[in-house]
Amino acid sequence: MSVQDDLTAAQRTLDELTRTLGRLEQQVSAGLEIRRVRTDADHLRESLALLRDSTAQERTQAPARHHEMVTIPDAPYNSALWTDAEDEGLGARDRHAP
Repeated sequence: MSVQDDLTAAQRTLDELTRTLGRLEQQVSAGLEIRRVRTDADHLRESLALLRDSTAQERTQAPARHHEMVTIPDAPYNSALWTDAEDEGLGARDRHAP
């Protein structure tokens, strides 16, 4: 099955759950428990819609480009690069740390 087929099957199952909850709500008093289950089903519906939207966006986007690997040599860096740099937390070389 494709992702779209699975999403459609999940939507159908959620629709059936909503219909069943409606029938159950008529048979049982509308207490806190049934409201919680109804709210959870609504959250599932929203989450499934978000998932459906995100998968639709992924299909329309261009495939990700692969970047070339950059090789970093093992040779030491030129010490002139660090001439006026300060050691982290210690300050400049000619000054004492607090």
